[in-house]
Amino acid sequence: MHPNPIFRSESEARALDLARDRALGTLAVNHDGGPLLSHVPFLLAEDGARADLHLVRSNPIARLGSVEAVIAVQGPDAYVSPDWYGIEDQVPTWNYVAIHLRGRLEPLPPETMPDLLARQSAAYESRLAPKTPWTMDKMSDEVLTRFLRMILPFRLTIERIDSTFKLGQNKAEEVRHAAADRLAEGFGVEVGALSRLMREG
Repeated sequence: MHPNPIFRSESEARALDLARDRALGTLAVNHDGGPLLSHVPFLLAEDGARADLHLVRSNPIARLGSVEAVIAVQGPDAYVSPDWYGIEDQVPTWNYVAIHLRGRLEPLPPETMPDLLARQSAAYESRLAPKTPWTMDKMSDEVLTRFLRMILPFRLTIERIDSTFKLGQNKAEEVRHAAADRLAEGFGVEVGALSRLMREG
């Protein structure tokens, strides 16, 4: 996370909204052999107190039991050229949004996996309207049973939320907007979304 407090003043509610909308993050835990990382879809509770997810049974993280963990969620990002500000003596930078959900990851009882899978798929499918949502009844019992044997349910109880919204807030508004107008000429991920966030300040 960027240490400058000007980039870390967003509300927890805004950070949680972005994390909930993203619904995918990098789960990270410490381990004797070095850090373990896994990219996971997750379902964030409405109050932001927990994130439910599943791991494939063969994932090394799934064998650790209860452990301190972080889910890092990446928002839009882009390189910002100093030329785009329209003023002298600037340096290159990278603007981005990132959220870290920190807490304790614990396994849930295996029998809760069907409910978690149903909740996750319902949440994700609801965003595909007007499509008729996919449900588990579309799977044969044999395939569903085999699939459920391969995955295990987990919950991250969230104890701390850190976020960085690095959007050029250390620049004057007109300078920040000038750079936002040029982002589409460059590269990054969801540069249009980042440009809009930079305009909001």
